[in-house]
Amino acid sequence: MSAKKIVLFNHKGGVSKTLTTYNIAWMIALQGKRVLLVDCDPQCNMSALILGDFFDDYYMADETKNANVKDGLKVAFESRPEPIRAVKCHQVEGNANLFLLPGHMDLSEYEPSLSLAMNNNNSMTALQNLPGALNRLIELCAEENNIDYIFVDINPGLSAINQIAFTLADRFIVPTNPDPFSLMALKTLLKVLPRWKYWADNTRPLLEEASYPLPNADMKFIGEVSQRFNRRNRKPTASYITMIDEIKKFVNGEFAEKLKKNNMICAADDYHLAEIPDFGAMLQKSNLLGMPVYSLPDNELPGGATFENTTAKRDEIKKMFLDISNKIMESFNE
Repeated sequence: MSAKKIVLFNHKGGVSKTLTTYNIAWMIALQGKRVLLVDCDPQCNMSALILGDFFDDYYMADETKNANVKDGLKVAFESRPEPIRAVKCHQVEGNANLFLLPGHMDLSEYEPSLSLAMNNNNSMTALQNLPGALNRLIELCAEENNIDYIFVDINPGLSAINQIAFTLADRFIVPTNPDPFSLMALKTLLKVLPRWKYWADNTRPLLEEASYPLPNADMKFIGEVSQRFNRRNRKPTASYITMIDEIKKFVNGEFAEKLKKNNMICAADDYHLAEIPDFGAMLQKSNLLGMPVYSLPDNELPGGATFENTTAKRDEIKKMFLDISNKIMESFNE
């Protein structure tokens, strides 16, 4: 059975999409599943997060400088007479089940060609292979590393690359902040995402004979995550509570109803998956050690009067990501 693909997507920036994707993927890998992170964001935030101090060296060393998503797609986008091949993925330090297909800041160079290919009915032989090229590269890398779950990290925006990344996903989650702009973004997504699915469903038959056909992906919504807010007495402040409640009401109401009509939703009683607070001082320590905040050992947490509160917060965050990870895996048992 092929690896299962998940995308966390919101065209609104600043919602901690990359960090949450990393934390979920790491948690699933901790449970014995082999997980591949694919960085399709030209800002390369996921790659920088994982590679850390070796980020610059990775793109300069002869043995790794071409091991990234852009160079993996080069043969398709430059119409070379050779097939796409798997890229050697980076095994994440500290988690043997987690792998990274690094991004590249010049991936956006492929945007014009991809957009043209997606909007001309794929009548040209060279162009018809572009929409399915990313999926082919990802699946080859997954096969090479015996991957169970794939998480594709994309930037905020409604670009052609993001559309392709979304339409190869079996499941998707929408990360939000408790602010009015997240509610606006959800309303926009409610227009855009069904349109993207419609495009994929209608284009897929046209590309059956292409070297890289479009995958038959479900594109089903698992839920929404509210995050990046401060708390007082272990609860969100009043202003945050109001916005979280508004977002939750919209997600479980109009958002879920329309996605259901478009066959884009998993069965659930509540599509509000979690309320994840700001990580605070633990984030700097986790970046330094190259692990999620919920994996920080006691001796790496601040001592003194705050120790008890910090350990409680760490353990609470761990449970949240464990619950989200379990819901993702359970969604494939429907």
